[in-house]
Amino acid sequence: MTERETTRLVAWSTELRRVHQRIREALRVTQEAVSAGHPAERDLLLYCHGFCAALDGHHRGEDRTLFPAIEQAHPQLAPVLRALERDHAAIAGLLGELRAAVDRSAPAEELDRHLEGVAAIMENHFQYEERRLLEVLETLELHAAVSEVFGSL
Repeated sequence: MTERETTRLVAWSTELRRVHQRIREALRVTQEAVSAGHPAERDLLLYCHGFCAALDGHHRGEDRTLFPAIEQAHPQLAPVLRALERDHAAIAGLLGELRAAVDRSAPAEELDRHLEGVAAIMENHFQYEERRLLEVLETLELHAAVSEVFGSL
């Protein structure tokens, strides 16, 4: 295996960490906008919807591209992947509730509660995913665009 091939293999684990960090940052910016009572409601809508779209797109990419590749290479990880997919579904439900609250101009306190709920589950999910998959991602051969695998951020 060439150095370039090794670098690409290791990059999947690096990319996962980077994407998780970008989503954490998007959440932080959104939470700050809500807490500050962002003066432009339209901007707040963009922050909230942007965060929701980023996290949802990330999970859809994993479900569609990454997890099948991992399961094919490491079938023993199927239970882990199913648990992560269940987390994705739970988070999608919470994101739907957040979107609905934003769309009906819910008070900042309610938006903050929604964001806190998403944050708690998202962080737990990210930590579990990294703990269980980073090592596998260092050797996974997957020929796909990063945006296809992890969503476009």
